Order: sequence, then C-alpha cells, then structure tokens
Amino acid sequence: MESFGCVSNILGCSAGFALAGLVFAAYKLGLIYQLLHKTETQSPRHGGESVAEVLRAHGIKFLFTLVGGHISPILVACEKVGIRVVDTRHEATAVFAADAVARLSGTVGVAAVTAGPGLTNTVTAVKNAQMAESPLLLLGGAAGTLLQGRGALQDIDQLSLFRPLCKFCASIRTVREIVPTLRKALAVAQSGTPGPVFIEFPIDTLYPYHLVSKEFAVKNPPKGLMGKIVSWYLNNHLMNLFAGAWETRDVSPLPVHVPQATDDQVQRCIELVSRAKKPVILLGSQATLPPVPAEDIRKALEDLGMPCFLGGMSRGMLGKDSPIHIRQNRRDALKEADLVLLAGTVCDFRLSYGRVLNRRSKIIAVNRDKSQLLKNSDMFWKPTIAIQGDAGSFIVRLSKGLKGHRCPEEWPQSLKAGDSTKETSNRAKANEKTEHHLNPLKVLHCVDELMAEDSIIVADGGDFVGSAAYIMRPRGPLRWLDPGAFGTLGVGGGFALGAKLCRPESEVWIVYGDGSLGYSVAEYDTFTRHKTPVISVVGNDACWSQISREQVPILGSNVACGLAFTDYHTVADGYGGKGYLVGRENEDQLRDIIQQAQRDAREGKATLLNVLIGKTNFREGSISV
Repeated sequence: MESFGCVSNILGCSAGFALAGLVFAAYKLGLIYQLLHKTETQSPRHGGESVAEVLRAHGIKFLFTLVGGHISPILVACEKVGIRVVDTRHEATAVFAADAVARLSGTVGVAAVTAGPGLTNTVTAVKNAQMAESPLLLLGGAAGTLLQGRGALQDIDQLSLFRPLCKFCASIRTVREIVPTLRKALAVAQSGTPGPVFIEFPIDTLYPYHLVSKEFAVKNPPKGLMGKIVSWYLNNHLMNLFAGAWETRDVSPLPVHVPQATDDQVQRCIELVSRAKKPVILLGSQATLPPVPAEDIRKALEDLGMPCFLGGMSRGMLGKDSPIHIRQNRRDALKEADLVLLAGTVCDFRLSYGRVLNRRSKIIAVNRDKSQLLKNSDMFWKPTIAIQGDAGSFIVRLSKGLKGHRCPEEWPQSLKAGDSTKETSNRAKANEKTEHHLNPLKVLHCVDELMAEDSIIVADGGDFVGSAAYIMRPRGPLRWLDPGAFGTLGVGGGFALGAKLCRPESEVWIVYGDGSLGYSVAEYDTFTRHKTPVISVVGNDACWSQISREQVPILGSNVACGLAFTDYHTVADGYGGKGYLVGRENEDQLRDIIQQAQRDAREGKATLLNVLIGKTNFREGSISV
C-alpha cells in the first residue's frame, strides 16, 4: 500500500507539473488573453494611431524624423492628429532637434527613425542627450516579431545597442502594449535625472491587420502534422498580436518624480550661506529643468545677490548685464570664495575634476544624479553638504529661507570690476589686425551687438565657438544651446531647427566653426522646406584650429587639421537659403551684411554668413582633450 501511495504522489506531482506547463504555455502564446479579449480582424486601424494618440495626450507638438517604411504609420497618424512632422536630412539631426525642443519647451522631445542604419545613425545624438540630461523619446522601427534574428532587412539587436544610452528600453511585442509602454517611457524620461528612452516597434505592430495577415500567410506549408502545427502557430501569433488592440485605454501622462532637498538640508544650507562673506554660485544646465520656471530661478538668484558663474543651458539666466553675473576669472574667484554652491554643476574636466575648489571653502553640492553629485569627491574635493535633488527648486527655497539677507555687495562688485578689466582687454584684442582675413573676435563682437534681444544662440564648433562663449551674451534664460559635457560636433542644424520651431518669433543664430558646419550644412534644405529661417555665422579659417593649436607645437605636424576656404555661402544658396561671403575686401560692410541677413531671416530666408577669419592668440592654452 505504501508503494502504491508513493506512485500516486509521483503521478500527482507529474500531472501538476504538466498542467502548470500547459497553463504557462497558454499564457506565453496569448491563448488565455485571447479568451478574454477580441481580435478585430476587420478593423482598418493600425498601431501608429495608438502612438499618435499617446503623444498628443502628452502635449507633444513636433515629431522629428527621417522617413522609412518601418515607421510610416507613426508619421501619418501623427500628422492626422495635428502633431507637426518635421523630416531632416540625417537621423542625428532629428534627435538633436528633439533634444532642443525638450530643453526649450519643458516637454519630452520625440524623434522617430527607421530600423537598422536609421537607428545606428542616432547613437551619438542619443548619447549626447544622455550626458546633457535631456528628456527624449526615440521611436525606432524593427523587423517583424517573427523575423527578428532570422536575417530580415536591417535587422540587428537594437536593444543591446541602446540599453547603455537610455534610461528605459522596450520592444513592442503586441499592439495592445503600445499605449502603456509609451506612457511609462515618457514618465521615465522626465523623472529623476532626465534622459533618453527608446522603444522599438516591429513593423507588424504598426500596420493594420489586413496587411499584416498577408505576410503571415504560408504559401506552401509543409504537409502533415508539421504543416498544421506551423499554420496554427502563425495564425495564433497573428491573432494574439492584435487581440485587444483597440480597447479603450488611458493615454494621460503618468506622474513624474522629481527628487527634492529635505527641509533639514535646506535649513543647514541657509545657515551656511548666512555666515558666508564671499559666496559663489556655479549654475549648471540642470538648474533650468522643470518644474521651476526659469524666471522664478532668476528672481531667486537676484534676491540672494551672490555672484554667479553660469554654464551650459544656464547661460543667459541673469540677462545681458546683471551685476551678479560674473563671466571672467572664475578660477581666481573660486580660490578666494569661502562658500561655493554647485547648483547642477559637476566636478568633471570643466572644473579640473574639483581641483579648482578651495579646500577651505564650504561646498554645497546639489544634483539630481548621485553619481554626478559626488563625482571626484573621493580625490580632489569634499562637499560640506551633498543634496540629491532638483537644483532649481533648491535655489528658490534657499532664497525664501534667506529673505532679507543679501551677500555683502563689495564682493560681487570686486569680481565685476575684474570682469570689466578682462573684457576691456578682450575688446582690445578684437581691434587688432590679423595677418590674413578678419579678426574672429571683432566678428563675434559685431554679431553680439546687432543680434535681437530675443535671440537664441546655438553653439556648434571648437575654436570659434570657444571664443564666442566669452564674447556673446544671451539676453535671457533658455537662450543658449550647446551640446554639453559630451562636446559633440554637429548639433547646430538640429538644435537650430528645434529652437526655431519652439520660438518662431525669435532670431536663431548658429555659431559654426567651418569644421563643424560640414556635419549639418545639408539641413539648409530642411530650413527651406520647413520654413525655419535661421542665421548662421561660420568662422572659416580653413582649419580644425582647436586641434591644430596643440598638435603643431607638440608634434610638429598639421596633418589632418587643414581644410579649405570653401564657398559655404554657395552651398546655402544651393539648398534654397541665402549665403554671404565676408572677407577683408568687404570688412567695412560687415555690419550692413549682418543686418541684411537679419532682414532676410525675417522675410523667411535661412541665411549663412561665410566669414573668412585669421588667427589670434586669444585661446592659447585652451584644452582639446
């Protein structure tokens, strides 16, 4: 009897395992879901419509793309619901444009590109968005769900490529997954430290049932049992793909989590700042992120009265001529400061990894990202208080807590006096004659004087742009766009496109080096077709000067650094824009030509100033590695 009982237990366990296996298989094959949800085989709807519905519900106004058959349903559906579809001449430009929209609008920037090479072309731009902490959604096409890994056209393992670059990656496996996956991705992109997210759409999740079903039809199925199994499997996969696809789903935005400083942390900082005699604020791009409006941060900074050095997207936060905005001699100011507030600023190469900070200074560091918050603190610096939270919100709370208290005025006044001395010296350098062509500093001063008060400046280059960072002054918050810590060349066309679409009434200036222009000059075609009249000023010295400056004296060769004085103005003409050549022969007309370019832009013409420039020693000692 005992033996019989053991056999019964074994048989019972085996049956249980078998039943569990069948249930699991039924779940994986979608059989259980199909019992509860209908597959509407006659519906003309397609997955692209679900994508467009979610994007519209999240306030997305622009979708940037380079067209491909894998993603056509997304593009068509977005256009139908009023989302403006803007096609570019390179996929990287589409992502750069989405990045700019994210920075300027406070929403998520969105780009859609086709499978395989379409996606690989975006890698640099996505990495740039990651390092710049821009909330960005990349939608990518992919081979059909049953063809992935079987040698289909443009089929690669895309998720493995983007996982190191994105906060969230997903592959849509059924049409019903589109809405919840998109909602999650959009929330993740904006939460915590913002960044890019990626969703791939196999082509059979985007097209309507009647077209996809034709692709699933087996023309010559194997005979016998195997043929029946194959046919059943394909039909079941098709039915599961569309089961419950068009049921009503919530498309509204999910909550976004923004880390905040605690009340205790803010109070401790209030006490430190109130005792400081020579405090300094280093404001980084992260301080411009939502939810706090830039104008509120500007007012808080003005109320604090502490001298501020502005970097990245925070340039322009205090306007053109603020008494607390210090532009020069940062290293000297940091040596003298008794308190430094790193508000979204990172101790990376831009701060010599923290070595420029005075070890006797009290240091308050605020950053959403813990790894950035404490970067190099194990070697060159130590924070007195480290806060993982939103820098903009922190500044506003700090200002309210210090109401009535201001930094001693003689401190920012002394730093401002140093600014004046340095800028007088820079102006004198601008008036020097170069051996050939125009002085680049003179050109930049002239543009700065003439550009409109609402101008947005896009920085794309090395040596010429490095000089512009010292000379050109954004007039207000969110009026300066540069790539950020990754130092990416080629952002100009995309950033300017996104900026002009967000701020159509503003002048948008691209400051290009002649090397960086080569990456996106073809976007003059895009500017023409999409009626986005930007203005470019190209510092054309026929050289990769930022590299040459060090390579030649150290290694004794200019190899690979030389370019030509190319007729870039003619290229702009060929793409439907308007180009001007400026050299020593018409130097006296420089102001007139700039003003004519401004008039052309107001009349709807994208313009390019090809300015031949000479060499100066203004940036000697600047780093290129």
